[in-house]
Amino acid sequence: MIQGKKVIVVLPAYNAGKTLERTVAAIPREVVDDIVLVDDASRDETVAVARSLGLGVVVHPRNRGYGANQKTCYRAALERGADIVVMLHPDYQYDPRLITAMAGMVASGVYGVVLGSRVLGSGSTGALAGGMPWWKYVANRALTAFQNLLTGAKLSEYHTGYRAYSAAALRAIPLLANSDDFVFDNQLLVQAVAAGITIGEISCPTRYEPESSSISFARSVRYGLGVVATTLAFRAWRWGLAKPRFLAFSGGDFVAGAAAAEDPVARQ
Repeated sequence: MIQGKKVIVVLPAYNAGKTLERTVAAIPREVVDDIVLVDDASRDETVAVARSLGLGVVVHPRNRGYGANQKTCYRAALERGADIVVMLHPDYQYDPRLITAMAGMVASGVYGVVLGSRVLGSGSTGALAGGMPWWKYVANRALTAFQNLLTGAKLSEYHTGYRAYSAAALRAIPLLANSDDFVFDNQLLVQAVAAGITIGEISCPTRYEPESSSISFARSVRYGLGVVATTLAFRAWRWGLAKPRFLAFSGGDFVAGAAAAEDPVARQ
């Protein structure tokens, strides 16, 4: 716990068997109350390793996508009574030791969302030094500038997979309306901006190793187009020209209102 708040780490996993143990070993257990892994129908030993480590495990019998995995992650964490939820990739790309700082920023009450930014660092902690491909770095910077311009936010990046949320923030966002694919992350941040949730950032070094997960160039292009579409939809919503479902704050797409029975493909 941090300041009396229950901290749960969620691990959205797909074929993470080779890196899971290293990731979990680096998690600061003195502040983390529980760890839940959601497996998206991995084809390796991810589930067996997770259970051997004593983690809470939820399994998707069929592959549903990165966004759908996170929907299950957040529902499971809230059901377990989380006050703070930290989403960490189990591929050991992000440093788990920063969980203490990120969760602490949320526990302070100043921030509803905290991002582990790969771009804020410099020198040996910078994204390129950590092995990020140059074309991904350029795309990251271009898309971030575009989104800052149209949303009015001033984030260093919108594309990190290392995030901490207050339970209140997760309940205030209609995240069930988001994509089941990789653009889920981006939609969630745009929703937080739209909802007026304060977003903080912390510098986070990353490791791009052979075992680290990475989407292909083709899927990266699809993700980039999804980011552009999400941002334009936000701007149209802000101008009163459109009512996209993922920005329908009066709708029923909130995880707090969704019963576990509505997730028929997930099992413990």
